[in-house]
Amino acid sequence: MNPTPSPAAAGTSPAVSAPSSPDTATTRYVEADTVTGRVRGLWRGEPGSGGSAAFLGIPFAKPPVGALRFEAPVPPEPWEGVRDALEFGATAQRGDAGITLIPEPSVPGDATLNVNVFTPVPGVVDAALPVLVWIHGGGYVSGSPASPWYDGVAFNRDGVVTVTISYRLGFDGFGHIDGAPSNRGVRDWLAALQWVQDNIASFGGDPSHVTIAGQSAGGGAVLRLLAMPAAQHLFHSVWALSGALADVSSERARTASARLARLAGVAPTREGFASVPEETLHALQSKAVEPESADRLAGVRGLLDDGLSWGPMIDGDLVPDPTIAALRSGAGADKPLVLGTTDDEFTMVLDSAQRKLRFIPAGLALAKLDVPRDRRRAYLTDNAAQRRKGTAAVLGRYVTDVVFRSTVVKVADARGAAPTWVYRFSWPSPTRRWALHCLDVPFWFDCLDEPHVAAIAGDAPPRRLSDAIHGAAVALIRGAAPGWRAWSDAPGTTRVFGGAASAADVIADGYRSVRALV
Repeated sequence: MNPTPSPAAAGTSPAVSAPSSPDTATTRYVEADTVTGRVRGLWRGEPGSGGSAAFLGIPFAKPPVGALRFEAPVPPEPWEGVRDALEFGATAQRGDAGITLIPEPSVPGDATLNVNVFTPVPGVVDAALPVLVWIHGGGYVSGSPASPWYDGVAFNRDGVVTVTISYRLGFDGFGHIDGAPSNRGVRDWLAALQWVQDNIASFGGDPSHVTIAGQSAGGGAVLRLLAMPAAQHLFHSVWALSGALADVSSERARTASARLARLAGVAPTREGFASVPEETLHALQSKAVEPESADRLAGVRGLLDDGLSWGPMIDGDLVPDPTIAALRSGAGADKPLVLGTTDDEFTMVLDSAQRKLRFIPAGLALAKLDVPRDRRRAYLTDNAAQRRKGTAAVLGRYVTDVVFRSTVVKVADARGAAPTWVYRFSWPSPTRRWALHCLDVPFWFDCLDEPHVAAIAGDAPPRRLSDAIHGAAVALIRGAAPGWRAWSDAPGTTRVFGGAASAADVIADGYRSVRALV
């Protein structure tokens, strides 16, 4: 897309302070105020030339350690003078888990509840630019806001202030603990969004014009927030990429926590868990939710039947209802929503099994996953093109559809007449064969030149595709429609990004192939 000149490019330049030492003679700093103190960020580009500033690792809560480890987030203490915000803050992810295909580095330290702000107009309090708040994915157990893909420079170019947030992960963020607040990771999201409300004007943003977005677990997070009464005043629109819902039942959460306590050798109480180092619980939390069965398919069935093991819990308080039920009852109906998935989120995980599965009929393979006969017959009929690619492709698409793509239809249908737009990302990776999980993220952020992108998108990813999906995101964030007919006006209507050149960009029933699962 042709970028709209930002206020900085149009002549409103931020104040730039002098470099702090002779060996940083080319470094330019900018400053902005927050309610707890003044911060110093780094300006990228020449003043007045359309560059942007990065303020990194600003705390929105005290470090969740010691007595605060299993508490709700507590506002940080004010500071005097100017606080450097030049490096990413500590991340809740410890070590690079490598779960996603997105480069998401880990940063050591205790102060894991922090935000990063990218803005073209730092300190211009009357700029009132629209704001994007990004929540990273990682299955609610990993991931990091410090990814180079999440740099807001392209959105800054288009006049959008961008914020990325951190939150507690895994058991520390979402596990049930007697005597501790529930859904601590969700409370972190709320606290970070409240920080945006209280502070973003100092970075040139409009607190009344906030869009929340995220991918995978981050996409599930923004859908969860959309469905929560306690979050409604904190944002005005939503974009969910490949949203993965958790909606863990309280019974299931209690069972997992009790098993984790047994593995750690402590009582399943706040005091018991607090006596165990975070690293130990992190190492045990995956084992605590493994199926107690020798059946090799038990884990897959558990994912398909129950969803993710760690994540937002239905606690009857902060999170009173499952996401779909809350949306169906009208929660968030006043807020525009765009959601979609890649066509083959997880199909690639079975590529190595193609030869082993080539002689097994797809229907028999689905039966092994306990898919009822009528459902698997309807599903195979609706997915004839995928079936021709082999049983591995069918199984990968089925997992994709249960975990991700059917959620799109359920959410869109549940919202009824509430403004909802649906899309698919169909461009296949030249290096990984499929339109796979995470492939859409660098296109959405318009960061195709970032060095890690080539591994998933090849050496020449199509810039027109990035222009299209990034441009749709900018339109929504600015308060406009994303550019195609809404599902809420014509159910089934789907924008296809990266489809075949001969195919239409907008089709009448883009998720028909998952209807048997809805």
